[in-house]
Amino acid sequence: MNGKKYLLVTAGGSGTRMGSALPKQFMLLGGVPILRRTIEIFLRAVPDIQVITVLPEAHVNDWREYCVKENFLCPQRLVKGGFTRFHSVKNALKYVPDDAVVAVHDGVRPLITAGKIRELFDAALDAPAVIPVLPVTDTLKLIDRKEGQLVSAGEPIDRSRVFGAQTPQVFQAAALKAAYGQQFDMLFTDDASVAERYGIPLTFREGERYNLKITTPEDLVLANAIIDSSLRSE
Repeated sequence: MNGKKYLLVTAGGSGTRMGSALPKQFMLLGGVPILRRTIEIFLRAVPDIQVITVLPEAHVNDWREYCVKENFLCPQRLVKGGFTRFHSVKNALKYVPDDAVVAVHDGVRPLITAGKIRELFDAALDAPAVIPVLPVTDTLKLIDRKEGQLVSAGEPIDRSRVFGAQTPQVFQAAALKAAYGQQFDMLFTDDASVAERYGIPLTFREGERYNLKITTPEDLVLANAIIDSSLRSE
């Protein structure tokens, strides 16, 4: 493994939960498109990182034109999104060498810190799959939907054992590419689930509370408040 670092940023979604015709990754956060903020933090953390950006086919040219117009001259390989996130990542992994280390990151998680990015990449030099997680703080309920009603399943959940997975999830590229040779399963909700099904051991690191995934208007309001607060404290 040569340790060359790649970023595979997944920004192929349509953003229906945001309630906007414009996909959420292109919406402004502190006056800057969310996707640009996301890529820029990786460039600050790892200046020589190789960027692969997965986009909705209808917006590939829009993003290319934006980068030229706004002088965002980050070299990127642009890849059209697939039918699902699984297929998008699988398509993009074709451009990652087997001996590299690759971070797969949601394009709408722009608040990850540079320090955490470097920590996860460093850990992946010795572990095939490194996943940031946070403990779940809410009380959890198992609920079934019956005849339009929400009904308790009556099964207790030990909250102390439940963690939420974040991105970037960082992998030794050969291992992740092998895992993506599997047949697609609807239970593959992130790259860690693909790797674990294939038998790749997962290593966990503490995530970051503000590394939220912006998917709703309320998330965008919160992210703007975090950005404003950080600017005032500088």
